[in-house]
Amino acid sequence: MPDGWRITGTGAGRHLVWTADEQVPMGNARVEFRADGRLLGHPVALPDGRSFRLPLGDERFPEGTRLRATAGGRDLDGTGPGRSARMSPQAPPVARAETPLPANPVDPGTPGRYRTVSGEYALASVRLPGFPEPVEMRAAVVGPADAPGKRPVALFLHGRHGTCYTPGTEDVNGAWPCPVGMRPIPSHQGYLQAQRLLASQGYVTLSISANGINGQDFRAEDGGAQARSSLVRLHLARWADWAAKPTAAPAAVRGIAAADLSRVLLVGHSRGGEGVNRAAVDSLYAPPADQDGYRGPVRWKIRGNVLIGPTIFGHNPAPDVPSATILPGCDGDVADLQGQIYADGTRGISQGTALHSSVYMVGANHNYFNSEWTPGQAKAFAMDDFSSEDGADPVCSPGTRTRLTAPQQQAAGATYIAAAARLFVDGDDRIRPLLDGTGRRAPSADPARVVTNAVGAQRTPAFLPGPSLTVAGAGRLCAQIDPDAAKSCLSPDEAGRSPHFAYWETSAEPDRDAVALHWTRAGTPVAVRSVRPVSLAGAESLAMRLIVPPNSTGTVLDVAVTDASGRRAQLGRVRVDGMPGTERTASYWAREVRVPLAAAARAGLDLQRIGALEVTPRTATGRAWLVDAWGWRPGTPAVRPAALARVDVGRLTVDEGDSGVRTYRVPVRVSGKGSGQVRLFVPKPGTDEVTSRLVTVRPGRQDIDVPVEVRGNGRYGYDETHDAFVKAVRGAVVGAHRGGVTARNDDPMPEVTLTPVADAVAEGDALTWRVALSTAADAEITGGIEFLPVTDGTELSTADADQRWVQDTFYAVPDPPRPLSQPVEAGAYAAFSVPAGQTSTEVRVPTVKDDVAEPTESLRAAMFTYDGNWERVRGPEFTGTVRNAP
Repeated sequence: MPDGWRITGTGAGRHLVWTADEQVPMGNARVEFRADGRLLGHPVALPDGRSFRLPLGDERFPEGTRLRATAGGRDLDGTGPGRSARMSPQAPPVARAETPLPANPVDPGTPGRYRTVSGEYALASVRLPGFPEPVEMRAAVVGPADAPGKRPVALFLHGRHGTCYTPGTEDVNGAWPCPVGMRPIPSHQGYLQAQRLLASQGYVTLSISANGINGQDFRAEDGGAQARSSLVRLHLARWADWAAKPTAAPAAVRGIAAADLSRVLLVGHSRGGEGVNRAAVDSLYAPPADQDGYRGPVRWKIRGNVLIGPTIFGHNPAPDVPSATILPGCDGDVADLQGQIYADGTRGISQGTALHSSVYMVGANHNYFNSEWTPGQAKAFAMDDFSSEDGADPVCSPGTRTRLTAPQQQAAGATYIAAAARLFVDGDDRIRPLLDGTGRRAPSADPARVVTNAVGAQRTPAFLPGPSLTVAGAGRLCAQIDPDAAKSCLSPDEAGRSPHFAYWETSAEPDRDAVALHWTRAGTPVAVRSVRPVSLAGAESLAMRLIVPPNSTGTVLDVAVTDASGRRAQLGRVRVDGMPGTERTASYWAREVRVPLAAAARAGLDLQRIGALEVTPRTATGRAWLVDAWGWRPGTPAVRPAALARVDVGRLTVDEGDSGVRTYRVPVRVSGKGSGQVRLFVPKPGTDEVTSRLVTVRPGRQDIDVPVEVRGNGRYGYDETHDAFVKAVRGAVVGAHRGGVTARNDDPMPEVTLTPVADAVAEGDALTWRVALSTAADAEITGGIEFLPVTDGTELSTADADQRWVQDTFYAVPDPPRPLSQPVEAGAYAAFSVPAGQTSTEVRVPTVKDDVAEPTESLRAAMFTYDGNWERVRGPEFTGTVRNAP
């Protein structure tokens, strides 16, 4: 297998394990294992911080299978297509400065007239379902001191970052609560620039701390989205209490203008973005009480969300809450820019009146929107998440024309947060052109290059790729997500990525299509026909979202439409340039272009019955992808949330038993109002097979039925999971998208003993011990040997051991040598495993012979194993001696 990969165990205990060369930093994107581009699943992180383990079942890998470990679309193991494939042209044309967009007449980044004051509050910690440790209730507050009346509210939620640090060092971890001697990282203080801007404009702002969730969200199937929603709503509930009784509020709250909780903007960064999205859903459609940390009434109204480099593991956006999603072009954490789904994933779900904007910010990374995640500004150790260690990137390396500095990025971020506030909360339609794909810029964000596309608002659906469309000419209907290059829009081996084509839970996903255009000569048309005529009546323009290859320039397309009776009108010509990008960025991103419909009206077309869209390239060769096309007119309509059904998939955990077969059912709850449709996905355990079907759901009914058979046995093994997940199609929202049935191992772990085989050897031989189990298990039993300082005599050093063993065990060969108990990387140990079905293994410390006369040297060590929760179980101490060779 490739370096770093191995398969352990047999039968139900087979696991795929990948071990990195060094510790993988705590981030927001989930780690994924893939085989030839196909998603295998999300592995569990092991305690060493380097290894990840995924149950395999009966999965087999033919010779030549390419295994990859990824997170948010970026390669963790350096084996993805980005390392071998290259975009064309090789050097992105960053020297060509694109003409700046026209300035918007109103700039939301201009500070307001109000004086601002700041403070903090800390309340009693709270308990959240599924988390053993309480979570803090702390917030940084910035508000206007002199603004009249009640003021709108903006709540900020940071993402998943390190939780604790040691001042004056680079020591950062993800523990909670923080160990003695370490301090909580104040991530909630990282948005003060944006808070002050909003406060000067009359907003009450609070930025809440979520370290207690970050340190425990590995326990949550949804990555902590529900917990973050609960925390957001717990804070809003406190503000509602204080609005009713101002004298009970903390001093930081009493010192600013009163809050108007009927006008709330939520701002979430990274996993915080997914958290505020869930809070918006939960505020409209109540979550299951046993999954929720807030049980009270909803005494606020969320008018909009701002999502910064967000995750969206559930692909479950809030369709009737307006949103602006900032996509950082140089994001090195959530590198696939999956947040595009907050716009694309709302199409057809509800009424479509909420504006969902995608804001692509060229040259921005993931971390620098938060000053406490920014080197030179943060109190704890911080780093640039876009790594250039393996060579300069012409778009994203610091110092390139396109890469933003931290102050530039933070200023641009604050401007677009304020833009969303002005549009969604204040209803100022003059701001809309900054967010809806019209193509305007805010001068306060200069020199940042910011481009937008959008769905919703006054758009009416026209040509949305899917089964209702046929494609003729130099184009084809393509699958956004499919490992088969012949079907997919972008080949899995293509350099670079598209935010529109971000993966979800399955390697092939129905209901997600686009139109791929590929032409080799100018004038070759592509005709997109609708099975049923569509209406463009009342629209001012036809708006298309078109992707062209990154770094390409001057793609010119003529656009025409034909009505149901065959009358045709040429609407106009558009030019589309690609976004700056490399093989490491998600730059296959759609530019929004519009052509007026006036020519169709003049030609007498029936705009209520348009049958076809025709796109004709005027450049010699090229490629493009039509994401969708809409009837567009200006304006921002009032949003009235629809009565939708809500679906939550739970997880049932049962004991496997000693024998027999029992049938259980995946718990699914449907609440809300009205009926809706979802697509249900059910993976077959141990294979890459996933079945899916459309299901109509109604509150209170058991429309989704997934039976699971559990077989009992009498041997220790891993828990076995049987999963199911859902995605909204229309008339529904999804809370917890994933669940299933887990058959819990109910047999005791075998006793583990260690006995010497050769614990006194001459140099050049191997010290050896046997690790034995009292009985065979159906799971791999893993553990390690931790080296301790000797209590007497000379300790064996790294120079006395085989150097390959030293490298594999301690991740480095130290120079000068050091005792085995003092590894370069703290906590390093010699690992061992007893494969499933076997009862013993050996632990060896190979030594080397030299010509130096030395006294007898020794080592002292302690064995440990891991229990079913991957907690360390300490074993016996033992010693070994190495005498000088004759």
